[in-house]
Amino acid sequence: MRLVILETGVLALLGGSLFACSSMPLPWMLGAVTALLLWNTTTRRKVRWPVSFCYAGMLVIGYSVGRTFTPSTLANVAANLGAMLAATIGVILFSLLLGWFTHRHTGISLATGLIGTLPGGLSQVTILCREIKETDLTVVLFMQTFRLLAVIFVVPFVAIKGLGGKAAAVAVLPGTQFTLSLPQVFEVAVLIALSGFLARLLRLPTPFLLGPILMAAGIVLSGFPVPPAPKPWLNAAQLSVGAYTGARVQLADLKNWRKLLPHTILNVVALMLLCLGFGWFLERWGGLDIATAFLSMAPGGMAEMSLTAMTIGADLSAIVAFQLFRLLFLLLIATPLLKMWLLRAQQKRLR
Repeated sequence: MRLVILETGVLALLGGSLFACSSMPLPWMLGAVTALLLWNTTTRRKVRWPVSFCYAGMLVIGYSVGRTFTPSTLANVAANLGAMLAATIGVILFSLLLGWFTHRHTGISLATGLIGTLPGGLSQVTILCREIKETDLTVVLFMQTFRLLAVIFVVPFVAIKGLGGKAAAVAVLPGTQFTLSLPQVFEVAVLIALSGFLARLLRLPTPFLLGPILMAAGIVLSGFPVPPAPKPWLNAAQLSVGAYTGARVQLADLKNWRKLLPHTILNVVALMLLCLGFGWFLERWGGLDIATAFLSMAPGGMAEMSLTAMTIGADLSAIVAFQLFRLLFLLLIATPLLKMWLLRAQQKRLR
């Protein structure tokens, strides 16, 4: 097992180094994902990356995001709560419509289509699939993973090359212009670790990302200085999250991928165009710049969108607030309602 993990790490490092030398967006994450996908698909070798390493990377990303919060940005977020609700409901309803369309044209079950297009996390949809018997977990994971990978690769290019303007060339990751002393490095490491484990004890969603965000933001909003995370930590965090994402994708396990792929591509393109439209709406009426608005609405992970925002100098607090609002809405409202409806429909068919 250790040799497999070492092999995975070396491949991820090679991919990240190649992307970094090529000046690609989010090089350490996208390079790791690309290298492992190619290796896994061409050689059929199983690559593995411990989830604990991924959690460590998310801790660093969350901490770097949280320390950008200020009272003024918090007030700006509070003023956009109505837009958050409207945009979140719009994205979820459109995603479910795409799931129904995929069900009608591919022959997969309605439950599989709806859960496969739901813009939630892989862990949440996996649990939902186990509770709804009529779902095909392999198909759902394929649709969700393809959406996640497409967002991870496409959104940074659109945001940085198309929407970032000059910011893409001059933006500096928070904390990279500082040098920490050894005691400060230790303090940062302890704070990051404690916040993640505390969030997990409290059963918060995505605890190893949300915990450091809340902890660092709380300290900043209280008026105390928060030392930055060193740049090598941020690069290692990208690499670890990318390695875990690339190692989880097993395309060989899906037999009917040729039939599903065109519809999945269409779904992702339509969803991202909708998010770009909502981004334009938020720019016009919400007071956000277009890059921040687009990243706020993009149907990807909070960690990936935050890293992109750091690169182009977008408003991290607004992006995290929108992404977190959608995540909580999905966990607390949308997913329970969808589960209830699917279970009732399933019971009616069994009578």
